[in-house]
Amino acid sequence: MLVKEFTLAPVSPGGMWGIVAVVLLLVALAVLFAAIVLSPRRIAFLVSDDGIRIRGALYGRAIPGESLDVGRARQIDLTHERSLQPVLRTNGIGLSGYSEGWFKLRNGEKALLFVTDKSKVVYIPTDLGYSLMLSVSDPGQFLSALGEV
Repeated sequence: MLVKEFTLAPVSPGGMWGIVAVVLLLVALAVLFAAIVLSPRRIAFLVSDDGIRIRGALYGRAIPGESLDVGRARQIDLTHERSLQPVLRTNGIGLSGYSEGWFKLRNGEKALLFVTDKSKVVYIPTDLGYSLMLSVSDPGQFLSALGEV
């Protein structure tokens, strides 16, 4: 009995572009995922006479001091403050131990979150239609700096 072996024809030059496109897409997704995972390390909250500037974040922005309700700003613990717990992410990042972006709170309020440690959150209402919730290393010092604005 005669057996003949045949090999697969090489990928045509036009077909290589599809493979290259898939590889580039996978690399881009890996870079995006790494950027999201590492982003909390770069975030800084700058308090000045102008207000609060959130730097190094995908949802970063400057919030004018006159829009902040500093009198109602306070430290909260999200494990105990049930009404202020985020219940719905409307546009943001929600990883284990990190929440950034727009969320709906249990009390129906809209909030912009930058939360890593639920026990060290500063809650700041604004007159812009949302509140800020920021995890900071020293909430008392942050609130003191905010009070000086």
